[in-house]
Amino acid sequence: MGLKIAIVGAGFGGLSSAKVLTEFGHDVYVFEKESEVGGVWTASRRYPGLGTQNVRSTYALSDYPYPKGTPEWPSGEQVQSYMAGYTKKFGIDKKIQLNTTVDKAKQGSDGRWTLDITANGKSRTEDFDYLIVANGIFSDPFVPEFKGSDAFKAAGGKIMHTVDFHNLGDVKGKNVVVVGYGKSSCDVANACEGTAKSVTIVARHLIWKVPKKLKNVLNYKMLLLTRMGEALFPYIELKGTEAFLHGKGKKVSAGMLGSVQGVIEKQFKLEKLGLHPKTGLDTIVRSTVSLASDGIFKKIAQGKLTVERDTEIIKMEAGKVHLANGKVLDADYVICGTGFYQHVPFLEDKVMKAITDERGNFRLYRQLIPLDVKNLAFSGYNSSFFSQLNAEIGSVWIGAHIANAVKLPSRAEMLAHVDKRLAWMEWRTENKHARGTNIIPFSVHNIDELLQDLDAQIPVFTRFNQWLLPINPASYKNVSKKVRSRIGAGK
Repeated sequence: MGLKIAIVGAGFGGLSSAKVLTEFGHDVYVFEKESEVGGVWTASRRYPGLGTQNVRSTYALSDYPYPKGTPEWPSGEQVQSYMAGYTKKFGIDKKIQLNTTVDKAKQGSDGRWTLDITANGKSRTEDFDYLIVANGIFSDPFVPEFKGSDAFKAAGGKIMHTVDFHNLGDVKGKNVVVVGYGKSSCDVANACEGTAKSVTIVARHLIWKVPKKLKNVLNYKMLLLTRMGEALFPYIELKGTEAFLHGKGKKVSAGMLGSVQGVIEKQFKLEKLGLHPKTGLDTIVRSTVSLASDGIFKKIAQGKLTVERDTEIIKMEAGKVHLANGKVLDADYVICGTGFYQHVPFLEDKVMKAITDERGNFRLYRQLIPLDVKNLAFSGYNSSFFSQLNAEIGSVWIGAHIANAVKLPSRAEMLAHVDKRLAWMEWRTENKHARGTNIIPFSVHNIDELLQDLDAQIPVFTRFNQWLLPINPASYKNVSKKVRSRIGAGK
């Protein structure tokens, strides 16, 4: 008999969990605080210029392609529409309760969960056998505290996160300062140009930007969204071809990365614009890369956008911000693409202490389950180039785990595994690993490990093709069925 399972969040993690676990025969309930599904793609969080980093063929779930006519890089609105279509296609829309907040989740001595729920101003409690946290690692925006911000705001200045900026008309004729150099910051700055009076990006550190098409011809998916692209960066454990590429064949991998770096440097004129990150492209392993916003470097070259690099805002006053490099900028809007907190506000403190370390890192085996709290799993806590596919395969793993069909190492071995991974993630990202939830660029490695646990690897020929061709989510559409058939679960 299936379990009664609560899923908190209706982004890709929550939706894929709902669909997969329903197939495993469970009674699933999804709680979403917004008025629509979509997570970061909902209207309440979409900023002007928002679009995917991945091409649509890779930014999808395994058994539901985008509708015909969808552009190669879908807009935020198109992604949300795709997700809504997914819920209708598989009937999980009937399992989702929108405009519903989970205020608190308490676990009883029997391991079951009692949720305090608020919907339409009314509160209730409901009991569940199992709880899946799918609130996302980009759900709680972080905005720095700026000295003098009160005076800035008292004079009419606005300070906000990119996810709270929705209307370009608000900045018409205004001076806009965008904090950060990640994708959201550059997308917003790019979108504001032409409407705002001035747009300046203030960046403490520059990262590499990848063009959609190298030399305006070769789609970047052919280089970075393949197994070969991933293998150019050293994983925690090196085997086979990867051991060669980072051993005796180091010159090969370094040469390939160097060639791509050279193309990007010339295509964007990074040295001429003073925007070279002063690092090698190999620093992508630190999760420091993003897709370049359309035409942004051309606008910078034309003087339509300005970038103040290697500096930050040190104080504000009415209508102005002061930078650490000594410059003073006119400013009416300060829009921050400064990341997110990794919070689970509805879990009790004792549970949070059991699942995180002293630095706030989530200690999850396979990015999915804590070792000291039963009947609890996390979906989507593995941000990657293929977040949807990682969430989907993770959901299959959770379904098999609930059925006691995943052979786990001993608790001591799993703890050692988690600690080793966290230490490695912290080191390679220079502590920018989103509290242990960011696995970029090792998306396919994570999927492979989950499939190995499930004894559900995709065919060798398919894996071979993935070395040269972009990952196609459809290659994984039979994984759930194969696992369910093997363990005798669900449909």
